[in-house]
Formats: sequence, C-alpha cells, structure tokens
Amino acid sequence: MPLDAQNPIAVVLNETLAAQRAAYAQAPAPSIAERTERLNRLHNAVIDYKDRLVAAVDADFSGRASAETELMEILPVLEGIAYNKKNVKRWAKQSRRHTPLMLFGSKTKVHYQPLGVVGIVVPWNFPIFLGLSPLVGALTAGNRAMIKTSEFAENTGAVLKEMIEATFTAEEVTVHTGGVEVATEFTKLPFDHLVFTGSTQVGKIVMRAAAENLTPVTLELGGKSPAIIHDSFPIEEAAKRIAFGKGLNAGQVCVSPDYIMVPRAKLTAFTDAFAKEMAQQYPTLRDNDDYTAIITDRQRERLLDNLQDARDKGATIREVNPNGESFEGTRKLPIHIVTDVTEDMRVLQEEIFGPIMPIVPYDTIDEAIAYVNARPRPLALYYFDWDHARGEHMLNATHSGGVCINDVMTHVAVDDMPFGGVGPSGMGHYHGKEGFLNFSKAKGVVVKGRFNPTSYIRQPWGNRMHTAFMRFQFNRFRKIG
Repeated sequence: MPLDAQNPIAVVLNETLAAQRAAYAQAPAPSIAERTERLNRLHNAVIDYKDRLVAAVDADFSGRASAETELMEILPVLEGIAYNKKNVKRWAKQSRRHTPLMLFGSKTKVHYQPLGVVGIVVPWNFPIFLGLSPLVGALTAGNRAMIKTSEFAENTGAVLKEMIEATFTAEEVTVHTGGVEVATEFTKLPFDHLVFTGSTQVGKIVMRAAAENLTPVTLELGGKSPAIIHDSFPIEEAAKRIAFGKGLNAGQVCVSPDYIMVPRAKLTAFTDAFAKEMAQQYPTLRDNDDYTAIITDRQRERLLDNLQDARDKGATIREVNPNGESFEGTRKLPIHIVTDVTEDMRVLQEEIFGPIMPIVPYDTIDEAIAYVNARPRPLALYYFDWDHARGEHMLNATHSGGVCINDVMTHVAVDDMPFGGVGPSGMGHYHGKEGFLNFSKAKGVVVKGRFNPTSYIRQPWGNRMHTAFMRFQFNRFRKIG
C-alpha cells in the first residue's frame, strides 16, 4: 500500500512496519536459541506484570474476578510459552520427503522459514490471552510482530504496551493502541500474515483490506456454538458443566455455549437444573466479584434489546437473580434463560456474547444434528453423551472449529491442538504445531547431486532412454481392477 503522507496514523504504522521488515532482512533466520530467548523474555514479562494486567482487565470490565483472568488469560499464555519452547527445535527441523523416481539420486525436504512480520488485532473480551497467544506462535516461528489492542480494553492495552516496550525492541514487537481509525489503518498494512479475532461482520472487512495486499489471514470469528445433550445424559450433570462455561466472563467468550439443544421431554428439568446451578455458582451478583460485568453500556443495551425482541415475539424469559437485586448504575446483567424461542428472534440469529441462554428442544438426535447443520458452521460444538460411538458419529456428522464432548470450552486450553474456526466462524489455526506452521513458510527444496538422471530422458523426446523410462513408469501405473 502506498504511504499516506496526509495521515499521521498511517505514517507511524508504516514506519514501524518498515523498521521491522528491515530488521527481518538483516536477520531472516533467527536460531532456536534466539527464539527461545524471546519467549523467555515474554514469560518473565507476564510474571512481572501479572498483577497490573489483572487489575487493568478488572478496570476495563468494571468488575472481573482476578481468579478468572489468571485462569483464562495468564496461565494459558504461560502454558503456551512453555509448550512452544519445548517443541520449537523439533518443529523447525527440516523434514525429509519422498523423492519420485524421476529425481533418483536427489534429496527432497521441506524447510520452515519465518514469514517476516505478523500483525495481530486483539478483541476486548480476553485482551491478554488473545493478544499474547498468537504472539507466542509468531515468535516461535521466528517472526516479528505488531499488535493492535482493543479500544474497549483501554487500560489493558496501556499495560500491554508498557510491558512489550520494556521487554522487546521496536524492531521485534510493538503494541499500538487507539480507536477505529488506528484499526482501519493497521489492517491495511502489507503484513506477511494478519491475525484477527472478532465478529464475523468485522472479519469480512478485515479480509477485504488484507486482500488488497494479498496478505494471508487467520480469522477467529466466533458464531453460535451449540451444546447438544443426548437423552441418556444426566440432565443435572449437563447443567453443571454448561453453567460453569457460560458463567465465565458473563458469557463474553467467543466459544461460550450460545444455545442448548435439550430433549423435549426434559426441557423443564434442564431449565430448573441450569437455573439452580447458576444460582449456586453466583448466589449474589451486584457486589459479587466473581461475576463479571458487561464490557460497555452499549453492549449491555444490545443484550437487553435482544431480550426485549425475544419477549415481544413470544419467548418465555427466566432471570436467574436469587436475591432480586437491582443493577441500576452498574454494567452487570444476570443470566437469562430463554425458552419458547422461534427462528425470527435475534437470540437465535446473532451471536449472543453475554449472559443469555436460549434453550431449543428436539425430538431425535438426528433432528438436532440437522438443526445445527442447517446453520452457519460454529467455532465450537459441545456434545453430552457417555456413548463413544455416538460421540464419534457427532464428530463426523457436524462441522465446527473445535469440539468438546461432555464439557465446554476447555479445548481452547490444549496447546497441543490447533484452535480456529471453519467457514463463517473463521479460517486458519494457531496454538501448537499448527500455529508454528501457520506462521511459517513451508518451503519445498530439491537438492540434486553430481549424478543427473534427467540428462538421460531429456529432449529430443522419444530417444531410447526416454521411451524405456516412460514404458516402465506407465507399467507401474496400469489401470486398477
């Protein structure tokens, strides 16, 4: 993209990218020791800034438990760093490949090379983990990185910026704060790879901007992740496991269960069990530090509007508020269970991203599968069933970015598995080896020795060796059956 000299934001961002590109050109192949040292620096920085990061997230949400931030953001980053350090040498090693007969005497291999500079656009809901986790993958693959934090997590963005500036040079990693105008210019940059986490609607805009530079993208976009309870599964146990996941960050999680499919005959039993479990986990709400507030007034109003839309269209709404507390003057919102839902309600059309749980009854498991498959492919799918064969059938019969069987959300915490969406819920992966590959160029290499077998079958075509070679080859590949 040409530099816009009239836009000071574009100037700064382009200059930063140019500096990182120049540094990469000077050192395009950092050693395993150099990559490990950068990961060690990041590890120590997270430890040193942990309390400040936790406090910043709490301030941005106007209330989020330190235990939740440590469990869902700090520890996964540290786990990811440790896992990548342990495996980077093995991942980065050139891999030998099969050599075809025509190249007899040659060696073939794949060489894994850093892409260069990776851009990372961070959302507000997990502003530490969703910024630093892709950074871990980028650094492990030997890249440099520029991070754009969310304007809705302003305090966290400021602490991350200070932490990164104290830990890395501007030629290694930078953090950029600011609003939509900064994000717009950031996604226009000709990165070697761009990671975006956010809504499907904004993801389309980001992908269009990246297409101008043919920048490859990893998009993690969320969607409506279903939880399906088989008729044989204990309803109270399902309620307990789903309630734990839905309560985290007050449902403001990209992989939060977005609606629950329950056997029709057990609809009331599940609703009662789910409400009871939520009340036990959060016996109070307004002054309970364990229960997270909604990130902004605008988001809270959006959720309330969606509830009113459902109510106006005939839904039954049950508010789980054990003490009948008022939330006037706060951004907290209790869990709302929505039954008697219909397809024209926004709670079944849009990703909820908050403490609202629609319940959809079904009559047969095939009907539940068909319901999920008739909708955009979600980022996650959760299935509750002790039967292994039915669980395997669910894996084959549905499409989603990831799956938990008899649990919700925990697949994100597994560093040895790829994390990413499919179709409308995203593309590409990070975490684990797939993250390393995502941020690397797998370069195919042929090394030919002194002996050159192709000299015997070259032009002019039809010479004796060429004819014999082709006859031999096609005898190998005769029609089967």
